[in-house]
Amino acid sequence: MLAAPDLLAVINHFRGTQVLTPPETAGVAEAGRGPDLSDVKGMETAKRALEIAAAGGHNMLMVGPPGAGKSMLAARLPGLLPDLAPREALEVSMIHSVAGVLEGGRLVMRPPFREPHHSASQAALTGGGQRAKPGEVSLAHRGVLFLDELPEFPKPALESLRQPMESGRTTVSRAAAHITYPARFQLVAAMNPCRCGYLGDASRECGRAPRCGEDYQNRISGPVLDRIDLTVQVEPASAAELAHAPPGEPTEAVARRVAQARAVQRSRYGESGPLCNAEADSRDVRLAADAQILLEQAMDRLRLSPRGYTRIVRVARSIADLAGAPTVLRPHVAEALAFRHRMPGRKLS
Repeated sequence: MLAAPDLLAVINHFRGTQVLTPPETAGVAEAGRGPDLSDVKGMETAKRALEIAAAGGHNMLMVGPPGAGKSMLAARLPGLLPDLAPREALEVSMIHSVAGVLEGGRLVMRPPFREPHHSASQAALTGGGQRAKPGEVSLAHRGVLFLDELPEFPKPALESLRQPMESGRTTVSRAAAHITYPARFQLVAAMNPCRCGYLGDASRECGRAPRCGEDYQNRISGPVLDRIDLTVQVEPASAAELAHAPPGEPTEAVARRVAQARAVQRSRYGESGPLCNAEADSRDVRLAADAQILLEQAMDRLRLSPRGYTRIVRVARSIADLAGAPTVLRPHVAEALAFRHRMPGRKLS
């Protein structure tokens, strides 16, 4: 491949008076894997949910009081994810180039991690402006979109996430043009259980409890929550755990299990199929007979939507992949159900 600095150089090249040389590549962008998971003491359930989310590319919501460690956990998720495949790296780099954020023209090989402030507008999240540039959902393509203080985001901005979370793309509409950008991101969100943050703690919750929790949680619509695969309560570590608990499992060890699970998924779905379980068709997932019975019972009892059913099947498949099981068994479905909408004081399908 040859590159010319201008049209005159192209003309001279064909005339034989100038020789064009191949362009020098800018190389690969340097990106560390971030803080280590071994720094996190306690919170075993939350760390387990984080591993499942990484293994299957699942959306995840963490609910807990201020200072419990929700942001700390989210910051460690990128380190669990494998490097981007060449096709993915090219997609991500092209989007970042269009947005003008590709540093030095270097290829992006690590999954991006985007964390917009909760004051971000709908256009900032999904794309817009005079030139219809990509928004945060596209800049997080094949990576993680972390939304801290989820209920504090403007309602139109949150509702605008519904379509890209389902289809993996977003369309920016302007009078002059309609531009569609890829937006296959993994949503990781964090929130307090109520505005004061201490719902359920009798010594610290405000005088409006539990009504304050209901009002605060209702800022997130049911359709948005229905698109979240794992909801986990994050409880702060005790003083004894912080002082005496041994270091947790390092990121490197967990990342190896995640990489093995992702390799199984790529082999299962093929080169032209989904890249991870979060994108898979539930009809491609085999459940053992007793696992299917449990899921059907849960669907009736918990009034799960068809979307909720599909997402539980996908999460159960990721749990089975981490366990090295070729078929989804009853314990895998039970664990997936345990992570389905555990919001305090609110019952959702």
